[in-house]
Amino acid sequence: MDNSEPLILFDGKDGFIFRRKSEHIFEIHLSMINNHILLDQLVDFGLMKLIYDLNPDIYIQSSIEKLNENEAVVTLLLKHLFEDIGLPQKYSCVHMRKIVEQNKVTFISQSIHSYRPEGIPENAELMSIEHMECVCNIESPHKINFTFEVNFDKKRRKPPLFVQKMIGVIMNKIFKRVKQFIENLR
Repeated sequence: MDNSEPLILFDGKDGFIFRRKSEHIFEIHLSMINNHILLDQLVDFGLMKLIYDLNPDIYIQSSIEKLNENEAVVTLLLKHLFEDIGLPQKYSCVHMRKIVEQNKVTFISQSIHSYRPEGIPENAELMSIEHMECVCNIESPHKINFTFEVNFDKKRRKPPLFVQKMIGVIMNKIFKRVKQFIENLR
């Protein structure tokens, strides 16, 4: 496969697309619409927490420690989803920055390697995320287009294609729940 051509790993047919842009870069696209509330006012660290809270079958625990209005430390412990195929349980601990521009809010995250958060099992591995960016393009107060780009550490072992596709199914499940929750708010 030519690495310049993105490979669609999962197409949710409802606007959700999960694709591999290169060997180490993955991207998710989705949109949310709700004409009953001002969606642009929901784009904050609370939205990130909602993603984790609506998916207790995927995340065992999550915490967001706000450092100030535009920075937070986010810690996630994932369930041991791929134990049957010999992959270790994963956790994430990132420093997240929020950048607010006109009609756009961007969350930029980088893994914290300098310490291990409390409550993380000894055998859990830090996810090999080098850089993650969530861009929330505010098309209108009632419609937001989301693009999540995850850049994995180039030294990490590349998961087999079937695992990448399974991750797409899991990500679709996560974001479908959030999308349905937000689109049903009144």
